[in-house]
Amino acid sequence: MTDALGLTLTQEPLRSRRNHWNNQVRRHAETTPDRVALRFLGKSTTWRELDDRTHSLAASLLRRGVSFGDRILVLMLNRSEYVELTLAANLIGAIPVPVNIRMAPAEVAFLVSDSGAKVVVTETMLAPLADAVAQLTGSIETIINVGDAANPSHLGFEDLVAEVGDPLPEIDIPEETVALIMYTSGTTGKPKGSMLTHQNLQAQAVTCIQALNTSADDIASCVAPMFHIAALGAMTPTFYMGATTVIHPLGAFDPNQMLDVLEAEGTTSIFLVPAQWQAVCAAQQAAPRDLKLRVISWGAAPASDTVLNAMNATFPDAMNVAVFGQTEMSPITCVLEGKDALRKIGSIGKVVPCVTARIVDPAMNDVAPGEVGEIVYRGPNLMAGYWQNPQGTADAFAGGWFHSGDLVRQDEEGFLYVVDRAKDMIISGGENIYCAEVENVLFAHPSIVEAAIIGRAHEKWGEVPVAVVVLAEGVESLTLEEMEAYLNENLARFKHPKDIVVVDELPRNAGGKVVKPRLREEYGSKDAGLKN
Repeated sequence: MTDALGLTLTQEPLRSRRNHWNNQVRRHAETTPDRVALRFLGKSTTWRELDDRTHSLAASLLRRGVSFGDRILVLMLNRSEYVELTLAANLIGAIPVPVNIRMAPAEVAFLVSDSGAKVVVTETMLAPLADAVAQLTGSIETIINVGDAANPSHLGFEDLVAEVGDPLPEIDIPEETVALIMYTSGTTGKPKGSMLTHQNLQAQAVTCIQALNTSADDIASCVAPMFHIAALGAMTPTFYMGATTVIHPLGAFDPNQMLDVLEAEGTTSIFLVPAQWQAVCAAQQAAPRDLKLRVISWGAAPASDTVLNAMNATFPDAMNVAVFGQTEMSPITCVLEGKDALRKIGSIGKVVPCVTARIVDPAMNDVAPGEVGEIVYRGPNLMAGYWQNPQGTADAFAGGWFHSGDLVRQDEEGFLYVVDRAKDMIISGGENIYCAEVENVLFAHPSIVEAAIIGRAHEKWGEVPVAVVVLAEGVESLTLEEMEAYLNENLARFKHPKDIVVVDELPRNAGGKVVKPRLREEYGSKDAGLKN
């Protein structure tokens, strides 16, 4: 075949020219096959092994009827198999749906119903939750278990990887194909599935490479839960550049154990939330380790000048970088470089090169410099929309821009500051808690007739949810202990109110809307009653 100029065109499959992480894995498997791609609990997986295992797993999934566009629910802790499943699904055009392991069965069941997933990949510790969800929905056809399966109906993950059969055919996966559906709770109380494409993830890779100067020699620690885009998003530059990712298991955060692992692995780059950095800095100062950290990054919650000073003093040779964003943007939209962190305390930095942003009023007019408005986005890292939610997508893209829900102002140097959240949300320990979701659960309790959720300042978690409620007639009191079983059935534990305040009535404005600023003023202080 020749083109208009008479040049010979290659017959190479179009698949090999696509710019997504599976082709990057294949490239490294061919050029640096023995370099380590992943390490987990001391076990290494080379780029060649990663490519081989994901192709074998993808072929086994294909033989069982999983095909292009099918959704696979991922209910696992941090581990190498999480990455392998994600890549294997994408090789056949299937879509992983990561699930927050802290969710209650009813919450996970909603995700199954909404996504239409018929396959769940889990592990031994979480298998009972997977079985409970399968029983609730009645639509799960296959459960794949990493590790020993107590339920004989579960398929073994390693059995699928080792299965002998026809090799995986070459399947072209265009860049606009959905690679992940990441659910994020909406202000209506129902989670919405952000459809992130391969193009979105490659834009995220470019953003990270530029912001963090990622190189092939880096060893990046993945500490964030892999069901958050903060984890999978942070892995995009390592796939692109061929760097090594050290996956840290989930569990109680131990700064000394963390430092020991960073020293043993020779970690050069790591992201932690400010509360974690505070603990790590104190532990490192008390018992210094020989570390090779080149980049220390943070986000998900504000960092005080005390924490930033401690980070700079403890790791003086490392780049101190703050990142800001949201799931729908894959996720990074703004970066604050370390050189500006102290003089721009409270800033989220500047918009990254891949993103176009405006600060607008409710009529979509640009606000004057220094004035407060909502930041709206466009760019190649912007999601394709919300899964099977045309109204939610239309609302989010009103006026042709994605509405972040963040109210910001911009200073004379172009640095952005978040002033408030247009969406009613609490950030507790880096986890997003949407008030409407918790309120909907409280409204359904027979002892409660009205409820409002507010954030209360907390020394450890930044803020925690507090319920201000009006009780039903004849109910004299209500305690957290009395609510515990009900909350466990309906909400992830991190969403549970940490205090219940009983009032005769909720303050409302002339339009009948609850005046939450008044509630926050009265009950939002850390001295208002909550001590732990």
